Amino acid sequence: MQNDHPVFSPLIQGYWRMAEWGMTTQEQHAFVKQHVELGITTVDHAPVYGPDSACERLFGEVLALDSQLREQIQIVSKCGIYRGYGNQVNHYDSGKAAIVKSVDESLTRLNTDHLDVLLLHRPDLLMDADEAAEAFAELKAVGKVKHFGVSNFTPAQFALLQSRLDTPLITNQVEINPVNLHVTEDGTLEQLQQARVRPMAWSCLAQGELFNGQSEQLTRLRATLDEVAQEVGATSIDQVVYAWVMRLPSRPVPIIGSGKIERVKTAVAAMDLTLTKEQWYRIWTASKGHGVA
Repeated sequence: MQNDHPVFSPLIQGYWRMAEWGMTTQEQHAFVKQHVELGITTVDHAPVYGPDSACERLFGEVLALDSQLREQIQIVSKCGIYRGYGNQVNHYDSGKAAIVKSVDESLTRLNTDHLDVLLLHRPDLLMDADEAAEAFAELKAVGKVKHFGVSNFTPAQFALLQSRLDTPLITNQVEINPVNLHVTEDGTLEQLQQARVRPMAWSCLAQGELFNGQSEQLTRLRATLDEVAQEVGATSIDQVVYAWVMRLPSRPVPIIGSGKIERVKTAVAAMDLTLTKEQWYRIWTASKGHGVA
């Protein structure tokens, strides 16, 4: 099924650490305006980001400050992860009632009447695909969600849910970086390329391990990334990593996690870099510790 409804900007601003940035509402508003001016208009949220869903609430305060800002951005949020309280354990819930309730709560926190994209945050081993599809259909019919996708789904889980839907899932948000090559090997990216569905790439910088890790793999990677950075005129290895991710033929959309506008500008500049196939595979080889057969 072909996806004819692109909704992402070329890069996505992630807000999972927004509660840690220590900004006032005015400072947060200025940051949003700055990355929108850079062409980053898609923002990524989830109810589990920050204590007591703080990140969605903080972003909602920004939207309350500027009524015109909502029309300039696309909001992605998620559902399905529940933190256990008391004797409860953390668990997943992709039932219809849980999905609808989660969306209503996110809309209230975000101070908006709709989400541009809703993702099932993690694969629920108890997911009834028909029930999840009913929730999607109801939310779309009343205008609360425009598009739907998943996050961290395997190809089989993605195919199961898609089989119950009349509209295409528009993304699978997955970890993509040169440290963890799992989705380049398990069929996830091939499935998305086949369906012309662009993945969203989280943790492109491997949660900072690329800069700080001391393992043999990470030491090799840093040396190779530095080498390629010099060859392509990059100002930092994170630019090379973003270019490496975007070089994949499924055309991943990287998510930026920093609240510092200079780091965001660095990521934007990576869009002007193009790695050769040899450079891409040189980074892959540094990660794997061996070349291709």
